[in-house]
Amino acid sequence: MGDTQKKIMMYGTTWCGSTKRARRLFEDEKIDYEWIDIDQDETAAKFVESVANGFRSVPTIVFPDGAILVEPSTYQLKEKLGL
Repeated sequence: MGDTQKKIMMYGTTWCGSTKRARRLFEDEKIDYEWIDIDQDETAAKFVESVANGFRSVPTIVFPDGAILVEPSTYQLKEKLGL
């Protein structure tokens, strides 16, 4: 991820309940983010594996400040987003 990243990047899958929960929170709170389906993007899947100990753990969320949350709880997400 480059230093110029301005938007939150959410890596996930369409079938994952935790990904759906995270996306719903972002949408309910009107938080702008870019969605990347790792089932459709092999480069993105490799990135997720690189930050999740070799696993395709989703959601993996990368914030503009460089912080990465892997499979965060709703509490962890709200805390990071200041909600």
